[in-house]
Amino acid sequence: MSDTDLTRLTAARTAAVIAAGEASALDVTEAHLKRIRAVDGDVHAFLHVDADGARDAARRLDARRSAGEEMGPLAGVPIALKDLIATEGVPTTCGSRMLEGWLPPYDATVTRRLREAGLVILGKTNMDEFAMGSSTEHSAYGPTHNPWDLERIPGGSGGGSAAAVASFETPLAVGTDTGGSIRQPAAVTGTVGVKPTYGGVSRYGLVALASSLDQAGPCARTVLDAAMLHAVMAGHDPLDSTSIDAPVPAVVEAARAADVRGMRVGVVKQFSGEGYQSGVEQRFREAVSLLEELGATVVEVDCPAFDYAMPAYYLILPSECSSNLARFDGMRYGLRVGHDAAASAEEVMASTRDAGFGPEAKRRIMLGTYALSSGYYDAYYGQAQKVRTLIVRDFQAAFEQVDVLVSPTTPTTAFRLGERLEDPLQMYLADLCTIPSNLAGNASMSVPVGLAPEDGLPVGLQVIAPPTADERLYRVGAALEAALGDRWGHLLIDEAPELSLNTTEAAL
Repeated sequence: MSDTDLTRLTAARTAAVIAAGEASALDVTEAHLKRIRAVDGDVHAFLHVDADGARDAARRLDARRSAGEEMGPLAGVPIALKDLIATEGVPTTCGSRMLEGWLPPYDATVTRRLREAGLVILGKTNMDEFAMGSSTEHSAYGPTHNPWDLERIPGGSGGGSAAAVASFETPLAVGTDTGGSIRQPAAVTGTVGVKPTYGGVSRYGLVALASSLDQAGPCARTVLDAAMLHAVMAGHDPLDSTSIDAPVPAVVEAARAADVRGMRVGVVKQFSGEGYQSGVEQRFREAVSLLEELGATVVEVDCPAFDYAMPAYYLILPSECSSNLARFDGMRYGLRVGHDAAASAEEVMASTRDAGFGPEAKRRIMLGTYALSSGYYDAYYGQAQKVRTLIVRDFQAAFEQVDVLVSPTTPTTAFRLGERLEDPLQMYLADLCTIPSNLAGNASMSVPVGLAPEDGLPVGLQVIAPPTADERLYRVGAALEAALGDRWGHLLIDEAPELSLNTTEAAL
């Protein structure tokens, strides 16, 4: 098979090709490294490519397979990791100058499980600094570009992972989702992104933004690929006190079943109307109608507390961020500025944090510190937590009526680079539909459902399931994916450096 053919395969098909001996793990790795060299100068999905490490891992896998060792279902498949996931001996910067050049001395649990399953880690992907952002423009190392239109954002904070998958630089990637940072990039890049149930995937070794909200999850080009990666990543971890000690939901079986007959689907009333792009609503409504055709029952569901999710989130997240990022003080590791003999510890800390953090990180740290301060805690952070409880109750009431909820993943398609940088509120609105799931800990997925007629850019549909019922996401997502068929398909990006996109009529 040619290098181009190898990079166009799904992860499931890639694994099958390697298992059948039609290509080696090293062949597949080299094909993707070649693709990265060809296009990442334009996309900037990667912050670090570990080419030698990937080749060594692929050679070891090929040797083990030749020796007759039984391999996992994704053995030999390349993968990229968001750059806040600790990877022993490989730079992990969180998109910030604060950790420039830091080499973790250990692997995150997610990283270890991927290695044990035989996936080949290609490198680390770009992100908004410490996962604070909705466009990957807040990376200290420059923005990532959307492969559909290089002048547009790829979503955030995990835009690098989504863009790497969308541009065929890797068949799989891992992201983290604190308020939509897997699902929103998936929506605007035409890929599949999943936020598992909170606690379903270990957070050990993930650099924390907001500990009660963060969750790692899969990024892929198909629902089955996402399910296979989910199954590898998930499971109880005693190193994470929030890890769920329960069997991993049967996500792969659900993805293969792709059957929504008899399911009750709730359309969230609050996620439509003013502020939603017409093409996004059109594709969403078409997808909902398709679910009805496939045998699901569709009803509208009212979740009134969702209207307050965003203000509550932007008090809870900055508060936890302020606490978690206090460890980056220039005293123990990472950047240190102003450490001459005459400088006090306080001066070193202040100089380091001023130089190391970007404007969005500083904005959220200050908001959170204020919300937690004496005299304001109850009025801000305390009230936000009460709203969070109301949102959880709305979800509980909704799931007494339906099996899953659906909405647009994001109100608009990808906006232009720079368009919202000077207006933080407009930037935050990109996560309007995704935030409630993080506040409640539900499982959620974004699956592509077509292109918006007015701009030809991808639209995502969000599926939300109750906690620990992640398999429902994959039933719905796979059914939609299969039914849309030729109307969607996979991205067909040319090898040309300008990444011109082949948007055929079939894709519409």
